[in-house]
Amino acid sequence: MKFNAGEIASVIQKEIEDFRGQLQTSEVGHVVEVGDGIARVYGLASAMAGEMVEFASGVRGQVFNLEENSVGVIILGDYLKISEGEEVRTTGALLSVPVGNALIGRVVDPLGVALDGKGPVMAESTRPLETTAPGVAGRQPVKQPLQTGIKAVDAMTPVGRGQRELIIGDRKTGKTAVAIDAIINQKGGDVICVYVSCGQRASTTAGVIEALTKAGAMDYTIVVSASASDPAPLQYIAPYAGAAIAEHFMYQGKHTLVVYDDLTRQATAYRQLSLLMRRPPGREAYPGDVFYCHSRLLERAAKLSDELGGGSMTALPIIETLEGEVSAYIPTNVISITDGQIYLEPDLFFKGVRPAINVGISVSRVGGNAQTKAMKKVAGSLRLDLAAFRELEAFAQLGTELDKATQQQLDRGYRMVELLKQPQFKPLAAADQVMSIYAGSKGYFDKVPVPQVQDAETNMLQFMRETKSEIRDALVNTGVLDDKTESGLKTALEEWRKEWERTHAK
Repeated sequence: MKFNAGEIASVIQKEIEDFRGQLQTSEVGHVVEVGDGIARVYGLASAMAGEMVEFASGVRGQVFNLEENSVGVIILGDYLKISEGEEVRTTGALLSVPVGNALIGRVVDPLGVALDGKGPVMAESTRPLETTAPGVAGRQPVKQPLQTGIKAVDAMTPVGRGQRELIIGDRKTGKTAVAIDAIINQKGGDVICVYVSCGQRASTTAGVIEALTKAGAMDYTIVVSASASDPAPLQYIAPYAGAAIAEHFMYQGKHTLVVYDDLTRQATAYRQLSLLMRRPPGREAYPGDVFYCHSRLLERAAKLSDELGGGSMTALPIIETLEGEVSAYIPTNVISITDGQIYLEPDLFFKGVRPAINVGISVSRVGGNAQTKAMKKVAGSLRLDLAAFRELEAFAQLGTELDKATQQQLDRGYRMVELLKQPQFKPLAAADQVMSIYAGSKGYFDKVPVPQVQDAETNMLQFMRETKSEIRDALVNTGVLDDKTESGLKTALEEWRKEWERTHAK
């Protein structure tokens, strides 16, 4: 048997090259300058945009800027631990977050590190923070309702599974309350919820977690928290982490709801990082690509096609306005990306109308497709009726004498406004909402004094549950208000009205 020297040499050479390849998996650079959550690194010639890098001190970072002679890195942790001249290594991997059932009921930071003191999260897999949104062919129309349990929302600005509905308004007008009620209302259903707290005070987030725990909603909820005291890079990536966690379930054919609270603060964190990285400022000092920052996040909300499993991800982004200025840069950006908005007005809030939804500006671009047939039937004219009432109310303040029909319309309007008020953390079942709105719009509360409308509504719903449960069950099971059910409902409401007037007669 003869040995060919050339063959042996080539085999040895290949083995050496393979060994070198195994040795040199990462590229090493050095920190040129560091501060305010960012670092400039020299020597990472083959680094990719969005790649995760590791500093010698153990802190992780993400490649943000690719420049001619250096790389700009955002530091995902305590930048005070990093010093100039420190080694930085590329990992060849995109920034990822732990995903899976192990996160349900937990409070984590945007990197998946537990913040609730219940030990580390033992997740079965990880998912890149940023992935491409499903294309047009991979989606189907939004047709299935996602009930929020709030009468004013489900009747006038309904949310469907896979929709993006913006909650917008000034500070302290109840934006988070609407989102939390929507999460609580999923109890006993098939929706997994993700609440992203971005730039909120830690005490505010703790209050939200306490409310969710008290309502039993943490059993199907994941909280991702980047508080106001956390570095800007963590606030910037928090919504993407929430989206990735929800996406994991969506691609398994499950339904998810994500609340981003709030994207104004994410935009501010992104502006801070961009200006530190010397990206050119544009309108209101935001970089030109801040629209892309939000659009690539919100485009990931979708109702997947049946071929992809039919899962859905519904997004409720929250935006804070200053003095009701909805035409500012970030509010208009997010309004143009979403499928409608719920606008909360401070004047209504201080008048005691809560949720303080302004019917004129609020809209759902999915509309009746995201409602049950029963709700669509009873709430069809509600928005127009309320808008007409607001105009009439302004006219009546002039002290003009009103004819009987106008006065009657005004009186019913006052009662409908009372009927649409709802206490916090008390979401209503869809069938109860249908019965309430039907009773109000058909005049069954007309003889009830305005201050007593909410008590009367509670009494009416209790009456329907206890003595006319077959009508409520028909609405729950079919979601349709057909002639037979409507006839039964009318008879039952007439009976309740007589009972109420008898017991509450002066």
